Amino acid sequence: MVDGVRLVDMPGVPDTHKPWALIVAEALDMLRAQPEGVEWTFLSPPPVIQPGERTGSYRLGGDSPAGDAISVEDYAVALIDEAERPAHRRRRFTVAN
Repeated sequence: MVDGVRLVDMPGVPDTHKPWALIVAEALDMLRAQPEGVEWTFLSPPPVIQPGERTGSYRLGGDSPAGDAISVEDYAVALIDEAERPAHRRRRFTVAN
């Protein structure tokens, strides 16, 4: 979210991206509605995720994007880091380079 507006609802989001983005947003809403005993974590990529160089570093964010882009390689590192050292239980987090 940026200033309370979901990225999918912002101007400039291609119509081809909206259907899957809305499905993912619905899945996040379903997770947030789960009772307290249900463990979940939701990792959202930034608007641009593409193959590139693995830098081994990334920025973290919450519901707002941590930045505009990340390499697939660094996104994978962030995912593994969360799996090995959970820091976002029952929360969504974002990553970017």
